[in-house]
Amino acid sequence: MVAKFSSASTETISLLKPMNILKRDYQRTSIRKHSRIYDGLDAKFHNLYHLFKHGPHVRIELLSRARDVDGRAAEWSKLSDKHLKLKLEELRELFRREKADQKVVLPQAFAAIREVAGRELGLIPYPVQIAGAWALYRGYVSEMATGEGKTLVAGMAAVLNAWSGNPCHIITVNDYLAERDAALLSPLYKYCGLTCGCVTGEMDHNARKTGYNHDIVYTTSKEIVADFLRDRLWLGPRQLSGRRLISFLLGKRAEIEQGVVMRGIHTAIVDEADSILIDEAVTPLIISKSQVNQDFVRACEVANSIAASLIPGIDYKIDHRYKDIELSPGFESKLSGTGNGTSDFYNSLERRMELIKQAITAREFFHKDKQYIVQDGKIVIVDEFTGRMMPQRTWQSGLQQLIEAKENLEISGTSETLARLSFQRFFRFFHKLSGMTGTAKEAATEMSGIYHLPVVPIPVNKPCKRKVYPAEVYPDNASKWRAIVEEIRQLHVKGRPVLIGTRSVQASEQLAAMLQERGLVFRLLNAVKHKEEAMIVTHAGEPGMITVATNMAGRGTDIILAREVVELGGLHVIGTECHESKRIDRQLFGRAGRQGDPGSSRLFVSMEDELLVRYVPGFVRRLVTVLIKNNLPGGRLVALQIVNIAQNNAQRIAYKRRKSVVRMDTWLDDSLSFAYADVE
Repeated sequence: MVAKFSSASTETISLLKPMNILKRDYQRTSIRKHSRIYDGLDAKFHNLYHLFKHGPHVRIELLSRARDVDGRAAEWSKLSDKHLKLKLEELRELFRREKADQKVVLPQAFAAIREVAGRELGLIPYPVQIAGAWALYRGYVSEMATGEGKTLVAGMAAVLNAWSGNPCHIITVNDYLAERDAALLSPLYKYCGLTCGCVTGEMDHNARKTGYNHDIVYTTSKEIVADFLRDRLWLGPRQLSGRRLISFLLGKRAEIEQGVVMRGIHTAIVDEADSILIDEAVTPLIISKSQVNQDFVRACEVANSIAASLIPGIDYKIDHRYKDIELSPGFESKLSGTGNGTSDFYNSLERRMELIKQAITAREFFHKDKQYIVQDGKIVIVDEFTGRMMPQRTWQSGLQQLIEAKENLEISGTSETLARLSFQRFFRFFHKLSGMTGTAKEAATEMSGIYHLPVVPIPVNKPCKRKVYPAEVYPDNASKWRAIVEEIRQLHVKGRPVLIGTRSVQASEQLAAMLQERGLVFRLLNAVKHKEEAMIVTHAGEPGMITVATNMAGRGTDIILAREVVELGGLHVIGTECHESKRIDRQLFGRAGRQGDPGSSRLFVSMEDELLVRYVPGFVRRLVTVLIKNNLPGGRLVALQIVNIAQNNAQRIAYKRRKSVVRMDTWLDDSLSFAYADVE
């Protein structure tokens, strides 16, 4: 009997091995079919249904289950390492076989992971962190305040998801966080029988392949979408598992495996979900190859020369709100003979008009040290939402070349698009999607409508002690910056650390120069000095420290306060102007008063701020400026109301742009449903 059993087992294993290979290969290109996105009245009913189904009772239930897990701590702490690992192996097998019962197995799994985190990381998850991780495992967006330990929350949920054997990706906002979090949580994953890696922008093909072969992979949205597209390009018609099977039978498996880096996509936990799923949703990621086109280069030089000679208000009108240029009537007569030296294609009046409008756009709306920086003779785009450089990104429709011409740099060639995919469409491919952020409330309707992701607010572990001081309003930028420097000086004398958030590299450099004139020592954190980020952030909570930062400090950055700083009142955060999204302002101010620490924040506003220039009519700004200059009653309140209206207008326009991307994605799904390709 024993011999027969052993023989049967050997046969079964030999049969299962190729089956497992086929299953893994199928997973490589398996994606979820997009759910329907509702519109109009259907959307309103859908949102109401989500609100009812995933309302406050869900949070109450999650917190109750988390407290139950926390109550089991004593029995798990008594287990030796050997017995704890045996229990983990049993749990892992249940998850792999999809036998994990919500009421019985999940509480045990969370209790076990809680114990491991304490032993391996020295971090014992609070009940609110367990509730947040439980929400992630269910496929929700956990709204957790800054400093509540979202890194550990994602790690606990990742263990449960990775135990299933499916690829699990944790998406962060930058390479620095991907590397940091992967290294920090590796001991937890190893103890639970899992491997962990990261994929960053500097890695080559082989390193990426190695990174993606781990059970849990930390990476950024840009890297995973780019690798997804490159894999699809390599596979071509073999994206269909049936065609790959035929290739395998023909002995071409090694050839396919050589060019593909990913195991596939199944589960994604998105850190700073509102930034990645909402703010970056309108930007498609494009895989392209460069082409030499001297005619286009010459045409760009001519267009830039013409744009430089034009006068705003006479030759063209500027629409700051929509970033649009309208050429004046009769402008065509000025273009006679301007196409000399270019091909017939660019001699066309219509083509020249398009290029000149784009050249004017490059001059009026794209400024050095704001939208981009110049590094090693190249244009490097700066991410508006994070303040970080994006060296592998370029603008389309000739804008990149026209900005290069404006800056007197070597003009790059044109590019041919090989594949493109919006972040919005990509993340809807995942079979299981969840996220976490400190600012999901404002985006809850959009999360539900587009991604079918309910938002669950998780309470803080300790009450927030942050003081929010009244906003200061000034008629012009000069008086605003003087007031900011004075507030920094006063707080510095008291020994309190100050974090100043700016919207652009240019603004951060300007403030840095003013502080230097006053003899104040500071640290500068912006897109130009991104390599020093970790060191600067580490010291930002020390006594008397002044840190000037772009939006980089507003995402995924923890500032630990020195003990004496707590007694002085904690970190003070200064916002130098409002952002178009209120969520970004909230993220910045959330750096102060974390985990029950004291802290404070203040916003400074000027009637010359970019937000107000773009979204408030000129005569309204001039009227409010008069009220403020003359200290007339109600001037400050009117100004703050204007700021609120401007932010609402900006958010409404951004939402419309994202809706247009949704419509395009839906059209692509319908149009390409007959083809083997899942992406354009």
